[in-house]
Amino acid sequence: SNSSAESLDRLYPAVGSTKPPRKRTTSQCKSEPPLLRTSKRTIYTAGRPPWYNEHGTQSKEAFVIGLGGGSASGKTTVATMIIEALDVPWVVLLSMDSFYKVLTKQQQEQAASNDFNFDHPDAFDFDLIIATLKKLKQGKSVKIPIYDFTTHSRKKEWKTLYGANVIIFEGIMAFADKELLKLLDLKIFVDTDSDIRLVRRLRRDISERGRDIEGVIKQYNKFVKPAFDQYIQPTMRLADIVVPRGSGNTVAIDLIVQHVHSQLEEVGAALPLGAALASAHQCHPLPQTLSVLKSTPQVRGMHTIIRNKETSRDEFIFYSKRLMRLLIEHALSLLPFQSCTVQTPQGQDYEGRTYSGKQITGVSILRAGETMEPALRAVCKDVRIGTILIQTNCNTGEPELHYLRLPKDISEDHVILMDCTVSTGAAAMMAVRVLLDHDVPEDKIFLLSLLMAEMGVHSVAYAFPRVKIITTAVDKKVNDLFRIIPGIGNFGDRYFGTDAPPDWSDDEDALST
Repeated sequence: SNSSAESLDRLYPAVGSTKPPRKRTTSQCKSEPPLLRTSKRTIYTAGRPPWYNEHGTQSKEAFVIGLGGGSASGKTTVATMIIEALDVPWVVLLSMDSFYKVLTKQQQEQAASNDFNFDHPDAFDFDLIIATLKKLKQGKSVKIPIYDFTTHSRKKEWKTLYGANVIIFEGIMAFADKELLKLLDLKIFVDTDSDIRLVRRLRRDISERGRDIEGVIKQYNKFVKPAFDQYIQPTMRLADIVVPRGSGNTVAIDLIVQHVHSQLEEVGAALPLGAALASAHQCHPLPQTLSVLKSTPQVRGMHTIIRNKETSRDEFIFYSKRLMRLLIEHALSLLPFQSCTVQTPQGQDYEGRTYSGKQITGVSILRAGETMEPALRAVCKDVRIGTILIQTNCNTGEPELHYLRLPKDISEDHVILMDCTVSTGAAAMMAVRVLLDHDVPEDKIFLLSLLMAEMGVHSVAYAFPRVKIITTAVDKKVNDLFRIIPGIGNFGDRYFGTDAPPDWSDDEDALST
């Protein structure tokens, strides 16, 4: 029919209109990547390296693998096998099953009697799929709907995905939209015998989704098989790789894994961020976004104590906490305030000021940054706290993201980002980039540090000119090991009483755990 022809035209382009063949890539590189290879799996031993350049902008989009194929062909299993073989924390799996449209009351009744076609392109929210994939490719945090197959509805809660250098997107209609196809860098079709797919679907729908056998067979014959023949199987010609036998084809999966490794190594082979920062922005005046606590005799006296290598740990902690409290109070005075009038107990009006934002959230860069949390909690009632763990790779000298936990809806808050020392600014830049990826406005981010080097100030201000930088002191120099001169030593080790390794740097106590 004409309607079917129009649907097919929307679903996939003619063969001649597809992208030219991709150049062959290999997993070889000049230097050994941080991989631990065994007979059964490959483990990526490092955290997520910088995904942005010294300008603070994304240096490379995430690599997207599309996995298509019929229902119960083994797409999710193949995707899981790829992820398990890589064991990389920044490879994410995105399932098309999460993006079924919200059903009307009539459609709900049809679904309950197995009379609604979930295997038709119109059953999926392609606009939301495309918008989500675009944000993930750009390194942004996204919210994914959770679909309940028992009630045929979306749950109230959503799950968050973030930190994807590689995205595996799987679904029966993964290749069934022209705009969606443009977002896929590698297209894989999982080709499994129809009898095997039927047996798998029977087992899954009966045991996992509470269906009865008659309803599953009715739905298969009425919707699933016709949809496969009309919409899914024709898209096999768009695939870069066809995997016969699905998860049983370990050779094909190994080749796919090698290709993903090559993408990871290509990302890691970019110009080292530290080197770029060290050679940039030197001899420039300090930026206007920098606010330094006034160096009163009291402040300078406390700096004298904590900088002195002979100071005991007990005194170091005591005077560091005093400085942190002064720093937090100073930072809060830079927040936006608006006029307000209150009535005093004497019945008189008082023209005052009140915070004009929604709320304040603190985010500490582990581990030294968490020492500033008590000072923030002492002056901000019921403040929410998030954490980011960034460590330096001792082989590359680059910061790497290992862990983050941020409060919900942080994008609406003013964020106090806390780290005790900033030398090159590499770790602080990564933390700021994480906040921006979670839609926190740049001008709502306040970077607080007890001590900063001029290099770190320039690096952060150049990349993120609207971030407010607040500190108690700025030292002029950083030595060849990226230690602040004259500096304060390794803050985390002096505070927690641990020994610093010989090659530590001042940025977020990078090598401490």
